Amino acid sequence: MPKVSDSDLSERRAEILGAARQCFVTYGYDGATVSRLEKATGKSRGAIFHHFRNKETLFRAVAHRDMLRMTELASSRGMIGLIRYIIDEPDLADWWSLRVEITRRVRSDRELFDAWEADQSSLREAVTLRLTEQRDSGRLRTDIDLETTIQLLELTLEGVMSHLASDRVSDRLPAALDLVEESLRAHQPPANGSTDPQRS
Repeated sequence: MPKVSDSDLSERRAEILGAARQCFVTYGYDGATVSRLEKATGKSRGAIFHHFRNKETLFRAVAHRDMLRMTELASSRGMIGLIRYIIDEPDLADWWSLRVEITRRVRSDRELFDAWEADQSSLREAVTLRLTEQRDSGRLRTDIDLETTIQLLELTLEGVMSHLASDRVSDRLPAALDLVEESLRAHQPPANGSTDPQRS
Protein backbone atom coordinates (compact mmCIF):
# COMPACT_ATOMS: atom_id res chain seq x y z
CA MET A 1 0.00 0.00 0.00
CA PRO A 2 1.50 3.38 -1.01
CA LYS A 3 2.39 5.71 1.83
CA VAL A 4 0.03 8.66 2.29
CA SER A 5 1.85 11.99 2.40
CA ASP A 6 1.53 14.39 5.31
CA SER A 7 -0.18 16.92 3.04
CA ASP A 8 -2.77 14.32 2.01
CA LEU A 9 -3.40 13.44 5.65
CA SER A 10 -3.81 17.12 6.53
CA GLU A 11 -6.21 17.60 3.64
CA ARG A 12 -8.32 14.60 4.68
CA ARG A 13 -8.35 15.82 8.27
CA ALA A 14 -9.49 19.28 7.14
CA GLU A 15 -12.25 17.74 5.00
CA ILE A 16 -13.50 15.72 7.97
CA LEU A 17 -13.45 18.78 10.24
CA GLY A 18 -15.40 20.89 7.76
CA ALA A 19 -18.10 18.29 7.18
CA ALA A 20 -18.30 17.30 10.85
CA ARG A 21 -18.69 20.96 11.82
CA GLN A 22 -21.77 21.28 9.64
CA CYS A 23 -23.14 18.05 11.11
CA PHE A 24 -22.69 19.33 14.68
CA VAL A 25 -24.29 22.67 13.74
CA THR A 26 -27.26 20.95 12.09
CA TYR A 27 -27.96 18.20 14.62
CA GLY A 28 -26.18 19.29 17.80
CA TYR A 29 -23.57 17.18 19.53
CA ASP A 30 -25.93 14.41 20.63
CA GLY A 31 -27.79 14.33 17.32
CA ALA A 32 -24.58 14.09 15.31
CA THR A 33 -24.45 10.31 15.47
CA VAL A 34 -21.60 8.35 13.98
CA SER A 35 -23.83 7.33 11.07
CA ARG A 36 -24.66 10.98 10.38
CA LEU A 37 -20.99 11.90 10.63
CA GLU A 38 -20.20 9.14 8.14
CA LYS A 39 -22.83 10.47 5.76
CA ALA A 40 -21.73 14.09 6.19
CA THR A 41 -18.04 13.37 5.67
CA GLY A 42 -18.46 10.65 3.06
CA LYS A 43 -16.03 8.54 5.07
CA SER A 44 -16.35 5.38 7.11
CA ARG A 45 -16.24 5.23 10.89
CA GLY A 46 -12.74 3.78 10.67
CA ALA A 47 -11.53 6.59 8.40
CA ILE A 48 -12.97 9.28 10.68
CA PHE A 49 -11.58 7.83 13.87
CA HIS A 50 -8.22 7.15 12.26
CA HIS A 51 -7.72 10.93 12.46
CA PHE A 52 -9.69 11.56 15.67
CA ARG A 53 -9.79 9.22 18.65
CA ASN A 54 -13.56 9.50 19.16
CA LYS A 55 -16.50 11.86 18.69
CA GLU A 56 -15.48 13.96 21.69
CA THR A 57 -12.01 14.52 20.22
CA LEU A 58 -13.53 15.38 16.85
CA PHE A 59 -15.85 17.95 18.42
CA ARG A 60 -12.97 19.54 20.34
CA ALA A 61 -10.98 19.81 17.11
CA VAL A 62 -13.92 21.46 15.34
CA ALA A 63 -14.32 24.00 18.16
CA HIS A 64 -10.58 24.69 18.24
CA ARG A 65 -10.38 25.28 14.49
CA ASP A 66 -13.21 27.81 14.63
CA MET A 67 -11.55 29.67 17.49
CA LEU A 68 -8.21 29.77 15.65
CA ARG A 69 -9.98 31.33 12.67
CA MET A 70 -11.73 33.88 14.85
CA THR A 71 -8.50 34.80 16.64
CA GLU A 72 -6.75 35.26 13.31
CA LEU A 73 -9.52 37.56 12.09
CA ALA A 74 -9.67 39.53 15.35
CA SER A 75 -5.91 40.03 15.19
CA SER A 76 -5.92 41.28 11.59
CA ARG A 77 -9.27 43.12 11.48
CA GLY A 78 -10.15 43.88 15.09
CA MET A 79 -13.25 42.67 16.93
CA ILE A 80 -15.66 44.83 14.91
CA GLY A 81 -13.98 43.61 11.73
CA LEU A 82 -14.44 40.04 12.94
CA ILE A 83 -18.14 40.69 13.56
CA ARG A 84 -18.56 42.22 10.10
CA TYR A 85 -16.88 39.17 8.60
CA ILE A 86 -19.22 36.82 10.46
CA ILE A 87 -22.23 38.74 9.11
CA ASP A 88 -20.98 38.88 5.51
CA GLU A 89 -19.17 35.58 5.03
CA PRO A 90 -20.66 32.07 5.24
CA ASP A 91 -17.78 30.14 6.82
CA LEU A 92 -18.40 31.50 10.34
CA ALA A 93 -22.03 32.61 10.04
CA ASP A 94 -23.36 29.64 12.02
CA TRP A 95 -20.67 29.88 14.68
CA TRP A 96 -23.21 30.81 17.35
CA SER A 97 -25.04 27.49 16.90
CA LEU A 98 -21.77 25.66 17.46
CA ARG A 99 -21.00 27.81 20.49
CA VAL A 100 -24.30 26.81 22.09
CA GLU A 101 -23.17 23.19 21.86
CA ILE A 102 -19.72 24.06 23.20
CA THR A 103 -21.22 25.88 26.19
CA ARG A 104 -23.37 22.87 26.97
CA ARG A 105 -20.53 20.35 26.54
CA VAL A 106 -17.92 22.14 28.67
CA ARG A 107 -19.94 21.27 31.77
CA SER A 108 -19.22 17.57 31.33
CA ASP A 109 -16.06 17.49 29.20
CA ARG A 110 -13.05 18.70 31.17
CA GLU A 111 -10.69 18.48 28.21
CA LEU A 112 -13.03 20.62 26.13
CA PHE A 113 -13.36 23.08 29.02
CA ASP A 114 -9.58 23.47 29.30
CA ALA A 115 -9.12 23.81 25.53
CA TRP A 116 -12.00 26.30 25.27
CA GLU A 117 -10.59 28.44 28.09
CA ALA A 118 -7.18 28.47 26.38
CA ASP A 119 -8.73 29.44 23.03
CA GLN A 120 -10.81 32.19 24.66
CA SER A 121 -7.67 33.54 26.31
CA SER A 122 -5.86 33.58 22.96
CA LEU A 123 -8.72 35.51 21.37
CA ARG A 124 -8.78 38.02 24.21
CA GLU A 125 -4.99 38.44 24.02
CA ALA A 126 -5.22 39.14 20.29
CA VAL A 127 -7.96 41.73 20.85
CA THR A 128 -6.05 43.32 23.74
CA LEU A 129 -2.87 43.59 21.66
CA ARG A 130 -4.69 45.24 18.77
CA LEU A 131 -6.51 47.68 21.05
CA THR A 132 -3.25 48.56 22.80
CA GLU A 133 -1.63 49.32 19.45
CA GLN A 134 -4.60 51.49 18.46
CA ARG A 135 -4.53 53.35 21.76
CA ASP A 136 -0.78 53.94 21.56
CA SER A 137 -1.14 55.29 18.02
CA GLY A 138 -3.85 57.73 19.12
CA ARG A 139 -6.75 56.03 17.34
CA LEU A 140 -8.52 54.71 20.45
CA ARG A 141 -10.05 56.66 23.32
CA THR A 142 -7.87 56.75 26.41
CA ASP A 143 -10.57 57.76 28.90
CA ILE A 144 -12.00 54.21 28.89
CA ASP A 145 -9.85 51.38 30.23
CA LEU A 146 -9.11 48.45 27.94
CA GLU A 147 -11.02 45.91 30.04
CA THR A 148 -14.22 47.95 29.69
CA THR A 149 -13.64 48.33 25.96
CA ILE A 150 -13.10 44.58 25.57
CA GLN A 151 -16.26 43.89 27.58
CA LEU A 152 -18.26 46.14 25.25
CA LEU A 153 -16.86 44.40 22.18
CA GLU A 154 -17.53 40.93 23.60
CA LEU A 155 -21.12 41.89 24.40
CA THR A 156 -21.50 43.27 20.88
CA LEU A 157 -20.19 40.01 19.42
CA GLU A 158 -22.55 37.90 21.53
CA GLY A 159 -25.50 40.14 20.68
CA VAL A 160 -24.86 39.86 16.95
CA MET A 161 -24.40 36.09 17.24
CA SER A 162 -27.71 35.83 19.09
CA HIS A 163 -29.44 37.72 16.28
CA LEU A 164 -27.87 35.48 13.65
CA ALA A 165 -28.83 32.33 15.54
CA SER A 166 -32.48 33.43 15.76
CA ASP A 167 -32.62 34.71 12.16
CA ARG A 168 -33.23 38.26 13.37
CA VAL A 169 -30.65 39.78 11.08
CA SER A 170 -31.39 43.45 10.40
CA ASP A 171 -30.07 45.64 7.62
CA ARG A 172 -29.29 48.14 10.39
CA LEU A 173 -26.60 45.92 11.89
CA PRO A 174 -23.76 47.57 9.91
CA ALA A 175 -24.88 51.01 11.11
CA ALA A 176 -25.05 49.74 14.70
CA LEU A 177 -21.50 48.42 14.39
CA ASP A 178 -20.42 51.79 12.97
CA LEU A 179 -21.88 53.40 16.10
CA VAL A 180 -19.95 51.09 18.43
CA GLU A 181 -16.76 51.70 16.48
CA GLU A 182 -17.26 55.46 16.45
CA SER A 183 -17.91 55.51 20.21
CA LEU A 184 -14.46 54.03 20.83
CA ARG A 185 -12.52 56.14 18.37
CA ALA A 186 -10.32 58.97 19.61
CA HIS A 187 -11.27 62.34 18.14
CA GLN A 188 -8.77 65.13 17.77
CA PRO A 189 -10.05 68.67 18.48
CA PRO A 190 -10.06 71.12 15.56
CA ALA A 191 -6.73 72.83 14.90
CA ASN A 192 -8.07 76.25 15.98
CA GLY A 193 -9.00 74.84 19.39
CA SER A 194 -12.74 75.41 18.97
CA THR A 195 -15.26 72.72 19.84
CA ASP A 196 -16.98 70.95 16.98
CA PRO A 197 -20.70 70.89 17.82
CA GLN A 198 -21.13 67.74 15.75
CA ARG A 199 -18.80 65.80 18.11
CA SER A 200 -20.15 65.31 21.60
